[in-house]
Amino acid sequence: MDKYRNILVVVNPEEERQVALERAVKVAALEQDAKLTLLLPIYDFSYEMTSMLSSDERKEMQEGVIGQRREWLDTIVAPYREHRPVDVKVVWHSRPFECILQEVLAHEYDLVVKGTHHHSFLQTFIFTPTDWHLLRKCPCPILLVKESEWVRGGHIVAAINCTSDDEEQQKLNDRITAEGIEVAELLGADLYLVNSYPSTPVNVAIELPEFDPKAYNDAILEHHQMLMKQHAGRFGIGEAWTRVEEGLPEEVLPEIARNLNASLMIMGCVGRTGLSAALLGNTAEQVIDQLHCDLLILKPDGYVCPMQTRHKA
Repeated sequence: MDKYRNILVVVNPEEERQVALERAVKVAALEQDAKLTLLLPIYDFSYEMTSMLSSDERKEMQEGVIGQRREWLDTIVAPYREHRPVDVKVVWHSRPFECILQEVLAHEYDLVVKGTHHHSFLQTFIFTPTDWHLLRKCPCPILLVKESEWVRGGHIVAAINCTSDDEEQQKLNDRITAEGIEVAELLGADLYLVNSYPSTPVNVAIELPEFDPKAYNDAILEHHQMLMKQHAGRFGIGEAWTRVEEGLPEEVLPEIARNLNASLMIMGCVGRTGLSAALLGNTAEQVIDQLHCDLLILKPDGYVCPMQTRHKA
């Protein structure tokens, strides 16, 4: 299968173990003629502030640092080059996320793989501003990798929103499900479709004495289960492989992933930016703080990266 043949791996120079590279190699092994490219954006502001040096001297120093880093990357990828092509790129850039997006737009990668940081005291994962920008703006699928291993024959969770009447969301549901099926086949894993629905509004129950919260909840659950059954049926997925739970997505989805011991969750991100993102937030961003498995983020079909729009303008 030729799904992820052109893979970009974002390197973290502060980590001895490159979990993103390890995962990307495993993904590439599932494909035919897959190619890996390692990207390391670097920048040191002190080089720009050195007034005693000329611009040519500063450039020479930058090139020296880039050369050293490239040699380091060549050492890291040497064992992998015996099996497939691996390129390395070191770019002097003050904004890592822009560097990554520029690379994606220029070379049309099928997948971006990036590691995340684990904080042992909080028992959670810390996501940098670069992660947030990539979640919202990267046009191709992005795989955020954590330290757990993929187990063949394990479980994959695909999170969808069956209740939305928005055509774009419905198309994204279809893409998430189709992607989940293909990835599950590649990994020999089981795929579960999951969805959450909101709890009974407390103010309604208080203001309307005759209101029956249980009957309301049962009706809402039945409605969501029906929509999930219809969606899953279109892809040949049985009810045993679906989960519909009450609660907020950021609470329900991580709990389901933990209960299933999932190695990967697949979600969609509409790429909301600006004021709407500040006010409403993105479900994906709220969920990943609680996840302990890898996360594959997909954009809707036809999504256009804001940087691409800006460059065209």
